[in-house]
Amino acid sequence: MKFPLDWLLLNWWLWITIASLIIIVIGPLVVISVILSLPSPELRGIATIMIIVGWGVAAGFKDWVVSKRNEERTKPYTFETAG
Repeated sequence: MKFPLDWLLLNWWLWITIASLIIIVIGPLVVISVILSLPSPELRGIATIMIIVGWGVAAGFKDWVVSKRNEERTKPYTFETAG
């Protein structure tokens, strides 16, 4: 029994998903290899700390946006907020 896979291989979203997964898997490996190829241990430490701080800032910003969205959603409707 033969299954035609033309419709699957020509599907644009399949290739977007495959490319995204490859980037998700290969991206951190490239970043780690670049950090490990830095010439001095001090630069490696600074790069690692910058990644950790950036990660924390991004996570904090995401939490702030989610809390603002929830605040807007639960805000009571009054004539003052109607505009």
